[in-house]
Amino acid sequence: MTHILVAGGGIGGLATALGQARSGHRVTVLESRPEFSEIGAGIQLAPNAFHALDSLGVGAEVAARADFIDELRFMDGTSGARIAAMPLDEEYRARFGNPYAVVHRADLHRALFEGCRRAGVTLLGGQRVTGYRQSGGQVTAVTATGDRFPAQVLIGADGLRSAVRGQLVGDGPPRVSGHTIYRSVIPMSEVPERLRTRAVTLWAGPGRHFVHYPISRGAYLNLAATRDDNARQEITGAPATRAHVLSEFGELAESARELLELGRDWRIWVLCDRDPVANWVDGRVALAGDAAHPMLQYAAQGACMALEDAVVLGSLLRCEADDVPRRLNHYNAVRRERTARTTLAARWMGSELYHPAGDRAAARNTMLAGYSAGDLHDMVEWLHGATDLSHDVAHAA
Repeated sequence: MTHILVAGGGIGGLATALGQARSGHRVTVLESRPEFSEIGAGIQLAPNAFHALDSLGVGAEVAARADFIDELRFMDGTSGARIAAMPLDEEYRARFGNPYAVVHRADLHRALFEGCRRAGVTLLGGQRVTGYRQSGGQVTAVTATGDRFPAQVLIGADGLRSAVRGQLVGDGPPRVSGHTIYRSVIPMSEVPERLRTRAVTLWAGPGRHFVHYPISRGAYLNLAATRDDNARQEITGAPATRAHVLSEFGELAESARELLELGRDWRIWVLCDRDPVANWVDGRVALAGDAAHPMLQYAAQGACMALEDAVVLGSLLRCEADDVPRRLNHYNAVRRERTARTTLAARWMGSELYHPAGDRAAARNTMLAGYSAGDLHDMVEWLHGATDLSHDVAHAA
């Protein structure tokens, strides 16, 4: 039995661990925090995420905790006009093989955590991986406590600031995007009935946009407001006053402004990503999720890509320990193009789709308004579609 270490106990790390355990391996997860938990609020899951969750055996569990969405709605954040909407109806589900949903990050994390426990994964908190050593057929993870964990494989799923990536790729700190996001979650009971929808709604304005959608089976409303403010210093979860948030989004249309004013206990993040790289494998070590391909939120695919990684790795490493390096290189080869395309698409959406002003915004609105539902579904086919992950591993044997 191959022993596989996973650095990181977030969504990507637990999904990776679960995939390996379901493939019959002994798996140990090393998480930096004392407890396994997930910070943040809502997360969007397109059909490709549900395909991966189904493969990992927790799709039904996540679905039971999710809010299924009727449409993705694009609004002019200044005038309040409805520009376009992509229906997520039966035609969409039939085409892409699964629904589109939103879920609280903690609910997704809990389903993966419970799946790992049922599968016999060893879950160790308070063990921050700082690097690794390789010798022969073994890799050893080194932690900040001085502990050493030997195994046959190490998967670095330790996020945007991955120490495993730091040693493997050596590309320095993340790229600061210059965009600041403010997040809040409020009880749905505080939202006027006329403003409650089963939609992911995006209000696009000059240098800013505002997104909201229900989570926790409609019990709460997730608010996320983003400014293109040229931020250059990383911020992660710092508090923000209501007055400050409102001052940053003074030009919002009336309905959007009314929802924004309901927010409280705001938190700030300055968004970061990294340029795509060609290689994230070193012998018996590989990267997954945000450690391999961190991306901006604008395509709503960061977690989805991590879940896909987990499924591909779980299938590819159904092999003898001696074949691990070759299989990891195949994983790198089949995942890098799709994840790089998604990373760059997310950047483009943030700059060219959500934040233009003046004539560029008018041209965008005209373009989007001209698309039919079928056109919009065609545009996301490559991303939301039923990616045949089994095809990705077909030529590895």
